[in-house]
Amino acid sequence: MAQDAKPEVLVIDDGSSDGTSDFVERAFPTVKVHRNMQSVGLIVARNRAAQMARGSILISLDDDAVFSTPTVVSQTLADIEGPRIGAVAIPHLDVNRSEGAHALRAPKNEEVWVTAVFRGTAYAIRRAVFIDLNGFREDFLHQGEEADFCLRMLGAGWWCRVGRADEIHHFESPHRDVTRMEVNGSKNELLHVWSNVPWPWAAPYMAVYAAKRIAYGLRVGRPVNQLRGIWRGLVAIARDPGTRRPVSQRTRRLDRRLRRAGMLALDSKGQLEDR
Repeated sequence: MAQDAKPEVLVIDDGSSDGTSDFVERAFPTVKVHRNMQSVGLIVARNRAAQMARGSILISLDDDAVFSTPTVVSQTLADIEGPRIGAVAIPHLDVNRSEGAHALRAPKNEEVWVTAVFRGTAYAIRRAVFIDLNGFREDFLHQGEEADFCLRMLGAGWWCRVGRADEIHHFESPHRDVTRMEVNGSKNELLHVWSNVPWPWAAPYMAVYAAKRIAYGLRVGRPVNQLRGIWRGLVAIARDPGTRRPVSQRTRRLDRRLRRAGMLALDSKGQLEDR
């Protein structure tokens, strides 16, 4: 409500029972509150919010994140104005981490810097692009939806720009559900590869991802979480094998290049510069 850009504000109550919605409606009567009587998860909730929004740009915050200044939205709107910029990864700070982890921030100059993926608690996206690409994959339920969407967006010819705005402050809870995160993470990595990697590369890539997940589980002492996630991913693929929409090899090469570099500048023609 304090943002100088005066955005439309939507609050999605995903099945809470603590009176939050009633409080928001009383305290902020101009805010549009949508209540899900039962929780549908953050991915479905964000997709529904995109359908309800009236503006051309969507900016999403989780319930554990805040804008650090009143100008974050207006600064971000300026960043998304460039040609073929489909989304902006807004800079953010994980306040509760001991090292104070910062996200990428682009230099404040005339160059446009792009990256492979935004984070779900700090991004802006063109609503038309989001709708055209059918939003986030709802069968992911939780975890990993950003990378999947950004790869599809890159395949459709849109860049994810590295933002220059003031930071979003993310107050990550110390009591996160690690089991849910790891199970869904393993499942969704398999679904991501199955859906987006061309044949015949999908099968070996899935095997490599599964092996890495199991190795990680053994290293941290939670291999069962990884095995459960892998099994759920294979079951989901078997139930609906027609979900594959592979991106091109060129798109995958661009994605790998961006991931290796972190961020890269575009030239005057909107192509990645060779540096």
